[in-house]
Amino acid sequence: MDYRIEKDTLGEIKVPSNKYWAAQTQRSKENFPIGNEKMPTEVIEGFAILKKSAARANFELGLLEEDKANAIGHAADLILAGELEDHFPLVVWQTGSGTQSNMNVNEVIAYVGNEWLKQEGKETRLHPNDDVNKSQSSNDTYPTAMHIASVRKLEDVLLPALTKLKNTLEEKMKAFDEIVKIGRTHLQDATPLTLGQEISGWHRMLEKTENMLVDSTTYVKELAIGGTAVGTGLNAHIDFSEQVVAKVNEETSKHFISAPNKFHALTSHDELVHTHGAMKALAADVMKIANDVRWLASGPRCGIGEITIPANEPGSSIMPGKVNPTQSEAITMVAAQVMGNDATIGFAASQGNFELNVFKPVIAYNFLQSAQLLADSMVSFNDRCVVGIEPNHEQIEKYLRDSLMLVTALNPHIGYENAAKIAKTAFEKDQTLKETAVEMEILTGDQFDEYVDPKAMTKPNAK
Repeated sequence: MDYRIEKDTLGEIKVPSNKYWAAQTQRSKENFPIGNEKMPTEVIEGFAILKKSAARANFELGLLEEDKANAIGHAADLILAGELEDHFPLVVWQTGSGTQSNMNVNEVIAYVGNEWLKQEGKETRLHPNDDVNKSQSSNDTYPTAMHIASVRKLEDVLLPALTKLKNTLEEKMKAFDEIVKIGRTHLQDATPLTLGQEISGWHRMLEKTENMLVDSTTYVKELAIGGTAVGTGLNAHIDFSEQVVAKVNEETSKHFISAPNKFHALTSHDELVHTHGAMKALAADVMKIANDVRWLASGPRCGIGEITIPANEPGSSIMPGKVNPTQSEAITMVAAQVMGNDATIGFAASQGNFELNVFKPVIAYNFLQSAQLLADSMVSFNDRCVVGIEPNHEQIEKYLRDSLMLVTALNPHIGYENAAKIAKTAFEKDQTLKETAVEMEILTGDQFDEYVDPKAMTKPNAK
């Protein structure tokens, strides 16, 4: 492999000649051969948005030449276009402030920007620290890039996926509103409800977690930029933070604000803990929904079988004709991963010592993974399972007819104890409730039919 020699404050180091990074990136690449988890592309894009915005702000504040600002913007745009992906090789498991990834972005932007300046016939040249990192520190740029990445992922990827699944459930809820079925509590027979009512519970779960995510994202929109090393803003113009945030908003069409307290913004990541908590709530909801779906669709002959779901692929390598609820299995595994990620994020966020939290990359990695996995799995679950849910009317009617818990409707008329005697006797004799009630001379057949109306049992009493 061909190399070129790059220099930093520690001396010279060989860098592959076809790569755009420089010495500090190379040192990180060699010093942290840990795992395969690369710094998320979303964080790199967050850095690109930030570096372009910072360059424009520095130019408008009279601190950076226009040619340099334009060169930085050009290179940042190439990063955002996905044209420089091969030049960001660093892993998550590096310095906890993300310094090396900040420098990776600075070095690549400087290299690409300088190539552009040459082509434009400009004499000026970019320095990764003095120009690309001007008025900044890794300590305020990484949390800023992390927040930009997180908000974009939440608003552009996760929330649309959630809305899609929520809307499908709303359609099913309305379509199945008149189908009366037996309810279940404690995995035992309970009183009736409609299939639409059952699905309405799923719909409301997503509606509430959607609101929780939207509300919590407000806090993630606070950006640390302008705090520099410890939160004081050393080496940054007093107006730098506000100007950068304004430029970031122009780039993203989001509504970020400058964090009101930079000391907090550098050392605490409670807003990401809070927001990921909403994602964990979403994970808990999709776990419940997917489990309900696979239980209700279990069978086809020896399970509950009250609904049918699409058959997407063969379910067994040994049992011919078997079809499994694979979309439910996939999304529940995602839910398990998100819950694990939540534990990691919570612990990592607790590790702020004095003026800096040094667990930032692992927080960003797990947060973004959770959002992406939830989004992907909800879209897949929606498109390949939920849209194809249909009621099995015959099975629903059978369970409804056979359920002993319809006896609950008799409580106001004959009392709890008499109703319990009917249910117990019917179970022991393998009879229907009506047969037993008449045989025990507690009710006439006409009275039973009047009092036990499964459809009426799905609503509160009118009086």
